[in-house]
Amino acid sequence: MQARLSDRRARIEALVRYLCSPECAGRAPGTPGGVAARMRIVDEFRAIGAAPGGTDGYLQPVPDCGANVLAEVPGAGPLGERTIVVAAHYDHLGSLSDDTVFWGADDNAAAVAILVEVGRELVARGRPGRRVVLAAYDGEEPPHFLHGTMGSMYHVAHPTAPLASIDMMVCMDLCGHALGPVGCPSEVRDSVFVLGAELSHGAGELVDDAAIAGGIYPRRADLDVIPPLSDYHPFREAGVPVLFLSCGRWEHYHQPTDTPDRLDYDKIVATVDYLARLVQLLRERPEVPAPFDTHARDDVATLASLRALARHLAPHLPAASLALAELDALAAAAARGPLTHPQRQQLSWLVAGLEDVLS
Repeated sequence: MQARLSDRRARIEALVRYLCSPECAGRAPGTPGGVAARMRIVDEFRAIGAAPGGTDGYLQPVPDCGANVLAEVPGAGPLGERTIVVAAHYDHLGSLSDDTVFWGADDNAAAVAILVEVGRELVARGRPGRRVVLAAYDGEEPPHFLHGTMGSMYHVAHPTAPLASIDMMVCMDLCGHALGPVGCPSEVRDSVFVLGAELSHGAGELVDDAAIAGGIYPRRADLDVIPPLSDYHPFREAGVPVLFLSCGRWEHYHQPTDTPDRLDYDKIVATVDYLARLVQLLRERPEVPAPFDTHARDDVATLASLRALARHLAPHLPAASLALAELDALAAAAARGPLTHPQRQQLSWLVAGLEDVLS
């Protein structure tokens, strides 16, 4: 077991360091560095035994941008024609000069490495269930974000599996760093936010059931406490249930200092285990099609997650103690019924403040 985890960590570090190397030079779409990153991901998908899933082998060209890299783990059994999409964007901001490169280790090389390793686990296990599309998207960063040249938007507009067959899209972004200051307990450092479960009845239980002791701590939160931030948004707009995994923005977000040495590789390795379990549970989920309600909210789960983090942070950060009082008041209100619009605004401000504290 320990040797397997050691091998996984070595593979993850090697891929992250390559994607953050001078050869990839920030992975901007349409640049030689972006192409180098793309072809390395093709090689990774081929090496784990995932089948080509694009329109040109593993590639789906995206006009005026670059190309998505798509692979498939075949489905099997009565659910074999249904689909789960697991995704992470591989592009980043490129470089201003040889001296100023936006390396994008956390954004989003770490999530790409998780994507590859989850695919490896699913292929090796060979268990029945829905097909899984492994999607490494191009063009998530500006100027493509939420425009037709964004890789995920193009994939939704030109799907390689019928949109009506997709029962969940799982998106990862900013999944490589520990939360909070050094010295905080693992209940903070090893937390990952999982947003969107409220949109599909029963998904929250699967998010919780995939966790085991000693791994990461999935913190469920309502997707609408944040603005649209990543590749999940086009799928939600198309009526597909989504889950968004993220550790949130931190001090190195969109900075040249987002480098491989600042990542928490033990946490990344644990995230692979967690996500592989979650995806298999989603593959075996009996509901067809999976329920979807884009207007659903889950204030109770959001506040439970934030209160747990604030309680663990309070001995280390006075600001967390102040936030905890407000969170307790909102939790009491949520227990009586849905929050009002002003209360939800307050909750969004508290989320933003907690993100600053954790960064």
